[in-house]
Amino acid sequence: MALLTLSRACLAFGHVALLDHTDLALEPGERVGLIGRNGTGKSSLLKIVAGLEKPDDGDIQRQAGLRLEYVPQEPTFADGATVFDAVSDGLADVKALRMRFEAHAPGEDLDALQTAIEARNGWNWEQRVDETLQRLRLDASLRIDGLSGGTRKRVALARALVAAPDVLLLDEPTNHLDLDAIAWLEDLLQGFKGTVMLISHDRAFLDAVCTRIVELDRGVLRSYPGNFAAYEQLKAQQLHDESLANARFDKLLAQEEIWIRKGVEARRTRSVARIKRLEGLREARATRRDVVGRAKLEVAQGERGGKIVAELDQVSKRFGERVIVRDFSATILRGDKVGLIGPNGAGKTTLLKLILGELQPDAGTVRQGTNLQVAYFDQMRDQLDLDASLADFISPGSEWIEINGTRKHVMGYLGDFLFSPQRANSPVRTLSGGERNRLLLARLFARPANVLVLDEPTNDLDIDTLDLLEELLADYPGTVFLVSHDRRFLDNVVTSTIVAEGDGRWREYEGSVEDWLTQSRRAQALATRSDGGAAAAAVRPPSVSPTPATTDTPAAAKPRKLSYKEQRELDTLPERIDALETEQKALNARLADPDAYRKEGAKVAELHERVQAIDEELMTLLERWEALSTRA
Repeated sequence: MALLTLSRACLAFGHVALLDHTDLALEPGERVGLIGRNGTGKSSLLKIVAGLEKPDDGDIQRQAGLRLEYVPQEPTFADGATVFDAVSDGLADVKALRMRFEAHAPGEDLDALQTAIEARNGWNWEQRVDETLQRLRLDASLRIDGLSGGTRKRVALARALVAAPDVLLLDEPTNHLDLDAIAWLEDLLQGFKGTVMLISHDRAFLDAVCTRIVELDRGVLRSYPGNFAAYEQLKAQQLHDESLANARFDKLLAQEEIWIRKGVEARRTRSVARIKRLEGLREARATRRDVVGRAKLEVAQGERGGKIVAELDQVSKRFGERVIVRDFSATILRGDKVGLIGPNGAGKTTLLKLILGELQPDAGTVRQGTNLQVAYFDQMRDQLDLDASLADFISPGSEWIEINGTRKHVMGYLGDFLFSPQRANSPVRTLSGGERNRLLLARLFARPANVLVLDEPTNDLDIDTLDLLEELLADYPGTVFLVSHDRRFLDNVVTSTIVAEGDGRWREYEGSVEDWLTQSRRAQALATRSDGGAAAAAVRPPSVSPTPATTDTPAAAKPRKLSYKEQRELDTLPERIDALETEQKALNARLADPDAYRKEGAKVAELHERVQAIDEELMTLLERWEALSTRA
């Protein structure tokens, strides 16, 4: 039997129906992922389920005594509260019952109070809070005011969990959490005995946690059994079927419109039933809500910079007694897509400032490339002017924007980012969290740049926009520095990762997060074989959702230094790889041309063989580069 049922629910803001006579049921023990475009009403729906808001129409039925706990995107706490105080607020009703019992107010029914306290297991509520704090690795004495966003989110989860709810409702629970904290949250939710309903755009998180995906699409809730990967397959087929059905409908409508306009000849043979059907078709077409279009992202490219963006040699930086960066060396080339990975507070922002010359190192040297034009995306949205209109925020004082030599009207440009002309003059404060992020991206991409620094750009963005942003960054010819805890997004974009390994030590790995994990495990296995296990204690591989342990470098075996010949080989490898990739790109372009098979029929097989040979040669060179780089 369903714990909660929503029937024929309606909710509208202005003329837009967010919920359009839709239904939802939550079953015991399931974990439901709620997805959909930004601004479609997901957070409003979650608040309706939580009982914090009411629909305009429709019914909601809950089982008697059902306990629900809701954790918003940005949790709030009492000023000056400690972690213990904040978490114990989840048992406010239990605390109040016990205080009433202990006060012995005249005329109070103590037997009834005692029964109520025992039903909520309230005699030992302090112990329940302590156990929850230990489970979530939280210090009870810390003040909330001084905590990071990720730790505050963990406190909010603890406040909800201590109440032992039947249904846990989470709005973007992975925002502000690092990779290790996201893995911890996955384990927590997988072991939760109640029902979970959550909003998230983290595809890897949805895959790991959810047993059902519910999509809010054009006012209607559609359910898909399984995790996000299963949803993607079913959704693709559904969109294909819908497209075919709409095409058949439009063709029939067009035929009927031609028939009705044929004039005198047709009037003699007009059928009343056929005219009535045409009117029905017209009405159905007018009320049909088509699939919302995809955003059209395009980056304004700055002037071409030098081949080297930054070269760091034995760079160190400390603040007080804490070492943030220790003896870090790296070379960042034009076109690199670099992901920075590490727990919150590890110093990712400090390292970025060192790379871009905004902060001077205490030791070592940093050489910046020529003609760098840097554009920043700030995860805290400090750049937002909440009182400005969308149009003024994007292009203050002008109705036009120039993108790569092409002028665009600001209304059309906002339309590319799925903001309708009606909303162009609305204040920024009316936007949802995801829409604000999309607006920030719109302004960022309108600024000419050859280096993009993106600090958590994926927070609150819907999945369709994430897919498009991935494609845009992958094709962007400039350099990208990406700080994100979205594993799927990192895997699909970055070409290398710089990872915090503890004690101020950072290391660059070729490839994505998965490549980093593979290389780390391989390094551990090699160290174990070569040192008989001694080095294994010094180099611990990252977990499934990694936060690497501190590496004790002196204990590890020192690799043999490069010879002069090997160093020369390492120096020439990037150019050789670049040349092969350029040749391969040109060959693929020729093979993609349909005329090539007519004009160069005899050479097509030869071109395919050359592309395959380049693939094999590139793999060999990349493996050689990795082997030499680890000893450099």
